[in-house]
Amino acid sequence: MAWPLIRILPREFHFDFVRLAPFAAILSAILILLSGASFFTKGMNFGIDFVGGTVIEVRTPGAAPIGVLRSSATAAGAHDAQVQSLGGANGAMIRFRPTEGQSAVAATEAVKQALTKAVPGIEFKQVQTVGAKVSGELMQRGFLALGVAMLLMLGYIWFRFQLQFGMGAVVAVLHDVLLTLGLLSFMQLEFSMTSIAALLTVIGYSMNEKVITFDRLRENLRKYKTTPLGEVINRSENERLSRTLITGTTAILALSGALFLGGPVLFPLVFTMVFGIIIGTYSSIYVALPIILLWG
Repeated sequence: MAWPLIRILPREFHFDFVRLAPFAAILSAILILLSGASFFTKGMNFGIDFVGGTVIEVRTPGAAPIGVLRSSATAAGAHDAQVQSLGGANGAMIRFRPTEGQSAVAATEAVKQALTKAVPGIEFKQVQTVGAKVSGELMQRGFLALGVAMLLMLGYIWFRFQLQFGMGAVVAVLHDVLLTLGLLSFMQLEFSMTSIAALLTVIGYSMNEKVITFDRLRENLRKYKTTPLGEVINRSENERLSRTLITGTTAILALSGALFLGGPVLFPLVFTMVFGIIIGTYSSIYVALPIILLWG
């Protein structure tokens, strides 16, 4: 017996995806231009990993009061203070940047004094400062990882299918990454090494969508050899649409709990993944396939 909610989806879809492709191209172009404008006007809100800062590991007498630690550090002048549990209920890690014109040593001492006053008996286990040079290397390696991932996927799709399929996949994934970065810039969400991990996850999910899309298209190209390419694309997408809706919805529902209940530390990571799933599904239909259609 099928699950009742799945019965809501029709057995066959008859959307004309190809007819809407020019409008989708205009929409994508506008979104990419807006993303570029946000990069040049607002820039990225780089976290401590990329701009440097201080990390303090503490241990409290009882359960670590995350909210009190964060508010105390912020009141002491810590910029972009982040607090998360570490090593049990009474352990925590505080990450922050000094305010403009303040040295890292002075900022660290001010934060330690504020924490000692707010939480009597607190112990400072470790203090580390991430310099600008290390941060620059992390940024280089992070973006290098993104580039290598896309090149490897181009090679795989080229080997698995054909060159035009590979080019369609890479352009579509690049489209996903640019729009995701543009949204992070527009919303000024913190961009850190965790965000790089989220982007790599987005790339993997998006490329998986492309492989499934191309596999169904190739199968139908063999089956309907005399049918125009546009009609074959429409047929292929309609055949896999129910699977796409179920998979995408399941992934978003799985992330929804962390998105709404995970707090400010997890929000940038989970939000990036949710947006990446949505935009990756869109680009499979309206970026990758139109490139194949234009190529012929």
